[in-house]
Amino acid sequence: MKKKIMKTTALLVSVFLLVICTGLQKQEAFASKPSDTILPGKIVGYYGAWAAYSGQKPDQIDGSKLTHINYAFANIGPDLKITMGYPDIDPDNFRLLNSLKEKNTDLKTLISVGGWSWSGKFSDAALTEETRTVFADSCVDFIIKYGFDGVDIDWEYPVSGGLESNGRRPEDKQNFTLLLKKIREKLDERGILDNRHYLLTIAGGADSSYINNLELPELSRYLDYINLMTYDLHGTWDSRTDLLAPLYDNDDPSPQYKISVDKVVDSWLNKSVPPEKLVMGIPFYGYLYSAANHSGNGLYQTFGGASSISYRDIKANYLGKAGYMGYIHPQSKVSWMYNGTIFISYEDPLSLANKAAYIKSKKLGGAMIWELSQDSEAELLHALYDGIK
Repeated sequence: MKKKIMKTTALLVSVFLLVICTGLQKQEAFASKPSDTILPGKIVGYYGAWAAYSGQKPDQIDGSKLTHINYAFANIGPDLKITMGYPDIDPDNFRLLNSLKEKNTDLKTLISVGGWSWSGKFSDAALTEETRTVFADSCVDFIIKYGFDGVDIDWEYPVSGGLESNGRRPEDKQNFTLLLKKIREKLDERGILDNRHYLLTIAGGADSSYINNLELPELSRYLDYINLMTYDLHGTWDSRTDLLAPLYDNDDPSPQYKISVDKVVDSWLNKSVPPEKLVMGIPFYGYLYSAANHSGNGLYQTFGGASSISYRDIKANYLGKAGYMGYIHPQSKVSWMYNGTIFISYEDPLSLANKAAYIKSKKLGGAMIWELSQDSEAELLHALYDGIK
């Protein structure tokens, strides 16, 4: 009887160990090789929830030309859990967004958290093991409830920068890594239950201070990919007109600082971030400067006023209009137009072809778009798709 009990016990222990080992192997499979981390040619498009107020709903997006859509933005509540940013329109937007998967079954959707306006509580959420767990659990609950395939963290910015009202601490640098680690763990735990991989990404800043405030490459270990915000390299805050997102530095004499997409990408690569994890940002908007001086076809000139303008409005009201001349910089490989007083820096199909070729030459993970509703006829999206694919 004793031998029989011992044999039975041994058998149960063996079965138990087999289950545990299988579970660990399964967890390791999810954690170490995400389903599409290293696939080239991603086209990630952000969709701003507010576009629905003007009638541009998510189901109007050409989902066949995208691999991922990031819905911007979810907010962070006082309880440090993510919550809908636009509760009056978000539920319907979520439903319409997920309907795009019926036509493109490979399409992935992610909820993007934070952004410029709603990054105030990230520092608090990342502060302790307890707060990180609360936040991470809420990320999992949110994506399961609303049918997303992952979460995109857009913290603007750890340690310094962003809105004056944002919480910030020196230890944000280490805590951001720990926060992403905790989210990755929670996503993988849920992934084992659902037999799938849930995505975790971030929107990464372009300036050197942002990069220095991150723990790279440790942080990137937990991410499927990083959406580089390689735009707003120049803008309305400058004292002179300039190129919004120059691909390369140029030799032009200019009273302003020099920065380029290429320089930003190299700064991330120099931190040992794998190139296939970098998804390069491209603006589907431009900057319009009024009363710009005539010298240099309007480039690097003082101006009277300035504002952001969508490609949709550029195409409708400026492209091909009388008096406007188009230019593409021979070194920086991006476009602008000028009519003697109005200067507009923007992207067009030609500049996108240059950027798509660059992405391929650097073996980057793909392209990211800010923001889809600003190209409502999808002209830029189609040009980018043709270049990437």
